[in-house]
Amino acid sequence: MAVLSVIVPAYNEQATIANILDNIFNVTLINDMEIQVVIVNDCSKDNTHKIIKEYISQNPARKIIYEAHSVNKGKGAALHTGIKKATGDFIIVQDADLEYDPNEFNLLLKPILNKQADVVYGSRFIGGNPHRILFFWHTIGNKFLTFLSNMFTNLNLTDMETCYKMFRAPLIKSLDLKENRFGFEPEVTAKVSRIKGVRIYEIGISYYGRTYEEGKKISWKDGFRAIYCILRYNIFK
Repeated sequence: MAVLSVIVPAYNEQATIANILDNIFNVTLINDMEIQVVIVNDCSKDNTHKIIKEYISQNPARKIIYEAHSVNKGKGAALHTGIKKATGDFIIVQDADLEYDPNEFNLLLKPILNKQADVVYGSRFIGGNPHRILFFWHTIGNKFLTFLSNMFTNLNLTDMETCYKMFRAPLIKSLDLKENRFGFEPEVTAKVSRIKGVRIYEIGISYYGRTYEEGKKISWKDGFRAIYCILRYNIFK
């Protein structure tokens, strides 16, 4: 039976971590696929670790791999750990907040299971699904970064910065990824785009964004880092 590995990087997510884990395991995947969750706690300072340990002990039948960093390394580093530990046939990233809906895993799975795609991006900017209205300049920034990335990769993505990226496991595991923070998105896009014969698809998804008061962490500094990463991993590859 095929398995989808869901990598959940977590940093100070005590308010939402249990909810997102329930949401993931409540999904019924197509083709009777199983779900494996790989949680990587990036040295949270709140009760995230305690809540995760309690959740695992209370749900022994659920397939959960738990890794905890001894120091805070960044989201990208947490994803590197998760990718190494995942044993499923397919891999997707799920942030520990509630901005993305795990019920839409099947949307991304379909092109892969139909043998049409190797990688599927979930776009927040296409389709008729709900999207919370929040930050104008964040949207402009995301579209600019996607445009800049597309210039170098020759892809026509609408949302390079999306969290929802699903991969055939051997493909993502074959990449030598370096970025430890939010540079993961442009780096992985640049490196995937250079794989000979790779088939990349995109599908519209919902987006329930949160404010900074609700725990959003990405900042304008990460936007400049993304520009650097687009140039580094495309021009100076």
